[in-house]
Amino acid sequence: MSRALRLWPLLTGTHRYEKLVSTRNRGHGLYIHAPILAYLIETPNGRILYDVGCNYAKIATPVLRAKYFDPMRPLFDPPEMSNEQRIPRYLARLGLTHRDIDLVFLGHLHFDHAGGLCDLPGCEVHVQRDELTAAQSREDDGVFDDEIAQSTSWQLRHGEYQVATGVHAIATPGHTAGHMSMLVELPKGRPVILCGDAADLQENLTDEVAPGYCWQDNEALALASIRKLNALARAENAELWPNHDFAFFNRQAPFPAWRD
Repeated sequence: MSRALRLWPLLTGTHRYEKLVSTRNRGHGLYIHAPILAYLIETPNGRILYDVGCNYAKIATPVLRAKYFDPMRPLFDPPEMSNEQRIPRYLARLGLTHRDIDLVFLGHLHFDHAGGLCDLPGCEVHVQRDELTAAQSREDDGVFDDEIAQSTSWQLRHGEYQVATGVHAIATPGHTAGHMSMLVELPKGRPVILCGDAADLQENLTDEVAPGYCWQDNEALALASIRKLNALARAENAELWPNHDFAFFNRQAPFPAWRD
């Protein structure tokens, strides 16, 4: 069976926010620190980024930081991100540039997943048509308009498909209208399912609790996607990787180590 070759988790920043953002109706008044992650996947036919983190300028520039993130208080603190956590810096440590990325796959269009596109000019970007349509409606305040303005150059997709050798797009709507997770088959270890924000925390998966924010308040759709991920993990003997869980992330070997 053809498989991907290697997988790197990339810590692109951190959030501090009220836990109920991740676990619906759980965690009022409890603030947690969460990683903002992207993933670099090497396959026999190219390199893929799953998500790209935040736009560094919006965090590092005081006037932009205030404009974009102050309205999110007190639920969210502004994200924290160093220059060394930008995607091109990680690529450079592997002897690569953005030109070595064959495809960017966005699980969804929230600012902490799509903002870093500005550091990856010219890359082919896959996003679900439903996701872009919902973002353009301006009903989702986790999307920044300027970060979707380049949508004419994106490759719009519909539903599940094979992204590359050993890499499969998995439909998990609920947190957003067109949210996608990803199944990565590896040569040595168990397959990995990158949950994206379908499951921020291990708690979302273990207790089958929806994320705090659900598109159009459709909790049932978000729960169906969590149950789908759990069922897929059982069927494929796969690991489930929650997306904003520091306890989970800290168990992974630090960059530049990889999974294979």
